[in-house]
Amino acid sequence: MNSSIEATRLDAAFLALADPTRRAILARLAHGEETVMQLAEPFAMTQPAISRHLKVLENAGLIVRRIEGTKRPCRLSNAGIEAVDRWLAMLREALVQNYDRLDSVLADMVENGEDLK
Repeated sequence: MNSSIEATRLDAAFLALADPTRRAILARLAHGEETVMQLAEPFAMTQPAISRHLKVLENAGLIVRRIEGTKRPCRLSNAGIEAVDRWLAMLREALVQNYDRLDSVLADMVENGEDLK
């Protein structure tokens, strides 16, 4: 995939994740598919307000919606969640490498009798 397209998708995903209501919606969908009305129940929001949040999540590629009669069931999008996870995994790997280098420096200091205080 084109890296600028991937960056645009990540930007949209993180913008969507910046809102606590949208994060709560994703947490609910982690337990399985729900309709718009089911998702609106725990929030002090109208169905149209929840639908706007869902549109942001859908445009960011984090959820998918389908039409089932008069209902619009929503579920997490594997591809969108995996794209965010790959980006975070890259950061986790960088942190692990930094910690490994720090461990090496500290081990050298101990070996050389240097004071670590």
